Amino acid sequence: MFQKLSEQEHGEDDDHNNEYDHEAFLGKEDAKTFDQLTPEESKERLGIIVDKIDKDHDGFVTEAELKDWVQYVQKRYVLSDTERMWKEHEIDDKDTLEWKSYKKHQNDENSPNFSYKDQINRDERRWKAADKNNDGLLSKEEFSDFLHPEEAEHMRDIVVQETIEDIDKDKDGFISLEEYIGDMWPNKDGEEEPEWVKSERDQYNNYRDKNGDGKMDSEEVKSWIIPSDYDHSEAEAKHLIYESDSDKDGKLSKAEILDKYDLFVGSQATDFGEALTRHDEF
Repeated sequence: MFQKLSEQEHGEDDDHNNEYDHEAFLGKEDAKTFDQLTPEESKERLGIIVDKIDKDHDGFVTEAELKDWVQYVQKRYVLSDTERMWKEHEIDDKDTLEWKSYKKHQNDENSPNFSYKDQINRDERRWKAADKNNDGLLSKEEFSDFLHPEEAEHMRDIVVQETIEDIDKDKDGFISLEEYIGDMWPNKDGEEEPEWVKSERDQYNNYRDKNGDGKMDSEEVKSWIIPSDYDHSEAEAKHLIYESDSDKDGKLSKAEILDKYDLFVGSQATDFGEALTRHDEF
């Protein structure tokens, strides 16, 4: 199942972006806060989270336990975001949301990429895709699919279509190499191209553009952003273990995790309150 663990780019090798790991491990809400905790406080609170991840209480965090945690954090974010948006539309006494009611709450302002009219049309298209029973209304579950289409299999074509629209600057319906690189690295200051960008060029030419016609069509974009043989949660769990497993036994002790606390939580302040005080089961 395709899961978008973070809006951040993960990066590669020396250019690895730890912010991706922070959001994947802590969730987008907790990872947004600023520096407030000392390293000692961060380690103390991280230790409590480690105890939650270690479900069999054997003193180690396995890849499976870490994968389960990353998935749990992602689902928790989706549920809380859906609940927050649902309440914003003041429909406590109803179990469905009408399109005209949703539209009424949208600000009549241009987004950075789309005019208000274009954005509404885009939202309406996504709305119809999320409306599984075609009754013109969205249940809370359907509304969750609308807000987070990357989490629902039947919304995959919408995710692909919107990705193309976001990157396709010349509006020819394809993503060229220049558009692909420009979306990741705008290079507005004329700086020298970093190695990871050169690597992405190779990825585009050798893997993304499968038929070698110099552009990515919708099927190629789908293979890129929703690969059938790639599990984001599993990959993140493997990465965190690889970076932290000092004795190379394939699992993490609490000491190993705390020793690499900056990888998991960084120096950024993390509001661990929700992770520590929630009574939902994990």
